[in-house]
Amino acid sequence: MTDTPEAVSLAVLRLARAGRFADIHDLLAPQLRAVATADVLRAGWESELTRRGPVAANGMPVSEPGTGGATLVRIPVTCERGGFTLLVVVTGAGRLASLQLASASAATPAAPWQPPDYADPEAFDEQDITLGPEPLAVQGTLSLPREPATVPGVVLLAGSGPRDRDETLGRNKLFKDVAWGLASHRVAVLRLDKVTSAHPAAVRDNPDFTLADEYVTHGVAAVRYLGHQPGIDPHRVFLLGHSLGGTAAPRVAAAEPAVAGLILMAGGAQPLHWSAVRQVRYLASLDPATAPAAQPAIDSMTRQARLVDSADLSPSTPASDLPFGVPAPYWLDLRSYQPAVVAASLGKPILILQGARDYQVTIADDLAVWKTGLANRQDVTIRIYEAGNHCFFSGTGPPSPAEYEPAQHVDPDVITDIAGWLST
Repeated sequence: MTDTPEAVSLAVLRLARAGRFADIHDLLAPQLRAVATADVLRAGWESELTRRGPVAANGMPVSEPGTGGATLVRIPVTCERGGFTLLVVVTGAGRLASLQLASASAATPAAPWQPPDYADPEAFDEQDITLGPEPLAVQGTLSLPREPATVPGVVLLAGSGPRDRDETLGRNKLFKDVAWGLASHRVAVLRLDKVTSAHPAAVRDNPDFTLADEYVTHGVAAVRYLGHQPGIDPHRVFLLGHSLGGTAAPRVAAAEPAVAGLILMAGGAQPLHWSAVRQVRYLASLDPATAPAAQPAIDSMTRQARLVDSADLSPSTPASDLPFGVPAPYWLDLRSYQPAVVAASLGKPILILQGARDYQVTIADDLAVWKTGLANRQDVTIRIYEAGNHCFFSGTGPPSPAEYEPAQHVDPDVITDIAGWLST
């Protein structure tokens, strides 16, 4: 496909208005096809029009760079009773990596990130670095406190997918908040573009890619780099992982004995394939009008998750039969990994941070596993943020993806708690 991302996005809008949802489904990236069936796409579209009335017009698309070489396109859509924004993420290959019907305000391009109040840009300097072996080296940023002293260091491990070093999510940058917040508390912080973001084609073309390839190689390199920098205490270099980065953090620490301890921000402990089923089921429940249409997708993902657990799974199992279209070697590697068990074996201090309103990593399904696996450990600290969601933004009511759209920052209590724990 040679069309521009803007042309692809406008075509999606035309197809939706014509009711051709099977054609939209054909444009989806493989990892979305099982989740977003044609019926799910139709139900979401029709539910929006039920609220707002028929489409009257649309504005010109506005695009901006996304992660992993993708492009985010925003199209304002006007209806008889208001409007909404069609958000489309188009990959470099012209496939749809994401489709969302967002609020009308989302049509405005993301404003430049603004520092949170708890960050003091005068307290630290930043420098860009390159880490990891060629040809899969990645770029990163080191935030180093200016005050002359020996300080602890933290390596940040981002969540699943092609995440950049800031963990950019729309208008928000979770890891930039964390890095600037901790650097203002005299902590050196190193954040990296994930290999899935820096080298998407190489990852896509490697059928043997595993969680170790996704995190361990560059995580170990980052810990060693940080431990050799002047002014950083080599005996106090920690790993901070968010979401799947938290899942992987114990595995990185097992590969690098120099890691002093772990900070897990919404670290997943439930098997990833079952967590995905649970999340899709929860999202379907948010809109009773579209829930029935989502059931075939839930059933399909359940079958895929069962195959991951099955003795029939082998390296030759077709990726199309597996969650998100990810090849079998990734799942064979992941299903043998128990993060809480590995974390317990490390014998290192751990800080676990959990949002009570997080539907992606939950108290019942994930924190409970960490608590069981790390029971009777005196060096494990757990903090729960009652208003916090998966990104540790504060909110109220049932959580949903829509609450990630407005510009906001990580809860200042999270930064204070991490800095305090590191100073003990």
